Amino acid sequence: MQNMRSLDPEAVEAFLLVAELQSFTRVAGVMNTSQAAISLRLRRLEDMLGHRLVERTPRRVRLTAAGERFLEPARAYVAAGRRALDVFGQEPTRLAIGFTHHLIGADLPRILRVISERETSVTLHLRTAGTRTLLELYDAGALDAIVVLRHDDIRRDGELLFQESFGWYCSADFDLPSNLPVPLVLQPEPCNLRAMALRALEAADIAWREVFVGTGATAVGAAAEAGIGVALLARSVAPAGLREVREGLLPELSKLDVVMISAVTGYHANAVLRRITRAFQSPRI
Repeated sequence: MQNMRSLDPEAVEAFLLVAELQSFTRVAGVMNTSQAAISLRLRRLEDMLGHRLVERTPRRVRLTAAGERFLEPARAYVAAGRRALDVFGQEPTRLAIGFTHHLIGADLPRILRVISERETSVTLHLRTAGTRTLLELYDAGALDAIVVLRHDDIRRDGELLFQESFGWYCSADFDLPSNLPVPLVLQPEPCNLRAMALRALEAADIAWREVFVGTGATAVGAAAEAGIGVALLARSVAPAGLREVREGLLPELSKLDVVMISAVTGYHANAVLRRITRAFQSPRI
């Protein structure tokens, strides 16, 4: 019991983060310290417990059998510390996050449910906009973290979440005209997805005309469902009522990286960011 009272809470948190992230570099970033400091905390924790908890090689980091046994008690120890702090009305952390509106659709409630589960110490401020706007807001310090599409190699920062594929979508009863310009449902300028769609059509020498302009996947998807025209949409958020224009009629579209860019420090806020990663990487509806 004396040993448990003597445990260093930051060392135990470092252990839990190593178990989850499997990277000393990422743990150091989360805890706003150095890899050497993380190693020292873990070594002292191991010395106190009398067991090696983590195996670290140049290629991987994993828990030992003792580390696996310590995992649940460590979580309970940290949770108890947080509950003790909450007794005195600890102020919630404010976390301003931005999601590209190209990836927000009917499954937004699921994403928010995953992000906010078990977290009462963080107040979320959510902004949806285009990638260009979100990058500007992030660089200006107005957002703490953003999930955006990577359209080029100019900016390479951020953690890769997954690759998104895109398709051409229309309503189930929509007839694509064979001898007329393709009626397009588009995002307003400037928009990288709009530009990608038009480049693909022009490269294939396919005529087009603009019939509807709306901001975000929700508006564009709704217009396509209404039978107004053909929309370029991320496959992960295309409404279930739409059908994809069959292969060969319209040009194939490139995949794009979806990345999370963040400068967040602090345990609670980073716990939310890790759930954002999980929410976007899990199967979408």
